[in-house]
Amino acid sequence: MNRLNVCSGVVFNHGMSTADRHGLIAQAVRESGSLTVQELAELTGTSEMTIRRDLDALAAQGVLERVRGGARTLLLRGEEPPFALRAREAVDAKRRIAAEVCSLVSDGETVLLDSGTTCVEVARLLRRRPVTVMPLSLQAIHVLSDPPGPSTLMVPGGRPRAAEGALPGPLPLAPLAARRFDPAIVGCCGLSAAEGRTAYALDAAAVKKASIASSRRVVLATDGSKLGRTAHAYVGPSTLIHTLVTDATAPADEVAVLEGGGTIVKTV
Repeated sequence: MNRLNVCSGVVFNHGMSTADRHGLIAQAVRESGSLTVQELAELTGTSEMTIRRDLDALAAQGVLERVRGGARTLLLRGEEPPFALRAREAVDAKRRIAAEVCSLVSDGETVLLDSGTTCVEVARLLRRRPVTVMPLSLQAIHVLSDPPGPSTLMVPGGRPRAAEGALPGPLPLAPLAARRFDPAIVGCCGLSAAEGRTAYALDAAAVKKASIASSRRVVLATDGSKLGRTAHAYVGPSTLIHTLVTDATAPADEVAVLEGGGTIVKTV
């Protein structure tokens, strides 16, 4: 099979924006494992010189590894994709999900905000709201600390995980246990009606479990690609999720079982 059959074999022209071209390159390298400069130039319909510049930029962001004559993925099977790569995926869907999630937050509430790319989009919308927010990632802290921020910003302790920016491990557990939140707005690495909510790392799963225990309701924000998948570390059963906000790519069979278990599913 021709390796350029990734991304449905679509070849784009020179009018593609840099951001769209970077997204296509990142996806193609991820799905193929490795691609040459020539193959990527053919896929995107641009020059090899432009592709070399693109690969250098993407390598500097930790999206892929630059090798002689091309690039290869940094991912092994079962590994979590880098934050910089995930931030480029399903951007429109994540923004729609974030808007719906924020509509479920009332003024004056105290919000626990999980790590992850979708939760960063939620942070952007909570900046101007009269709410109290405790974010669990450096990216969300950065967004919420820019004026005008929320009424109150609470920052937990912890040692951030490199590149990801999440705050895993034991240090955030004490501030979570000491407080009570209205909604916990959470993401996931995998969600299955049968296997529950899962994460890629055990220390991250511990923080996510504490988030559930400290909150009156759990709102899960994720695009449909995470449904039906299972990662390494167990967080909890799907029945603990009060509301799931997702997009139209969510598998219908998974959605039906989740709704049957009592979870409210909102599709945007």
